[in-house]
Amino acid sequence: MKKPASLDVVIEVSTRRRDNALQALGQAQRELQQAELQLLQLQNYEQESQTRWGQRAAQGVAPTLLFHHQTFMSKIDHAVHFQRGVIQRMQLNVQHCQQQVMLAERELASMNKFAERRHTAWQKQLDRQEQKANDEMAANLHRAQQAQHPTRHPA
Repeated sequence: MKKPASLDVVIEVSTRRRDNALQALGQAQRELQQAELQLLQLQNYEQESQTRWGQRAAQGVAPTLLFHHQTFMSKIDHAVHFQRGVIQRMQLNVQHCQQQVMLAERELASMNKFAERRHTAWQKQLDRQEQKANDEMAANLHRAQQAQHPTRHPA
């Protein structure tokens, strides 16, 4: 029996797809961490600015300075909200990448299992052919011995 065609190329492609999905996931996770760090920095800066302003305002401030501070704090608040939106999108991207990794892992496992089953079936077929050949050889040997000694009767 002819050995079935190798699935090495298909398995290699599946492995590469899985590896690429893992790389994309790692990149997405790093980007998410960076975005979370930026949010933390913005929040810390916002808090520090409010603390400084509280100390300064206790001494009295001009209305224009109050207006500029409120405008500045509004911009920082906007940046914080914007960064939260960025993080939400990045979290969705990480989830998508995780799903892609799971799909690629499942595909690779299926390919490996299929190749294993196919090889096992081929090996069983070879074993059956070998057993059949051995049985035929034993039967022929038995007939030859019977032909050489026709007076013996089988037990």
